[in-house]
Amino acid sequence: TLVDLPGLTKVPVGDQPSDIAEVIRRMVLEVISRPNCIILAVTAANQDVANSDGLQIAREVDPSGQRTIGVLTKLDLMDKGTDARDVLEGRVYPLVHGYVGVVNRSQRDIDTAKSMKSALQAERDFFASSQPYAHLASKQGTLFLSRRL
Repeated sequence: TLVDLPGLTKVPVGDQPSDIAEVIRRMVLEVISRPNCIILAVTAANQDVANSDGLQIAREVDPSGQRTIGVLTKLDLMDKGTDARDVLEGRVYPLVHGYVGVVNRSQRDIDTAKSMKSALQAERDFFASSQPYAHLASKQGTLFLSRRL
């Protein structure tokens, strides 16, 4: 069973209850505390991994990292001259099962009905043609992540 949990939030918005951060945290902990749960700790590559709420909460319930896989998103949105190679290669915040980078469809891609097939090809092209990631391309992307799981 795949359980897509809400992102950890810090500030209530709109009509959310004032304790929404704690409600979501309890819900996430209830699911990821189960010993048969594989944790995908999703982190945006354009943020500091040391500040990742997903990695932090995963470490709470899986201190040995045996059930945690890091997933880095937004690699294509990083500032020019920066990359996440050190994270993907496990030199920043090592995980037993490492990290998999993915490039998701943008809002524009969704609005223009870009097909999943085209999006997956664009993701493969991104990794194969991006100098910092080309040597890692065979172990990155949505298809690799799905096979790995």
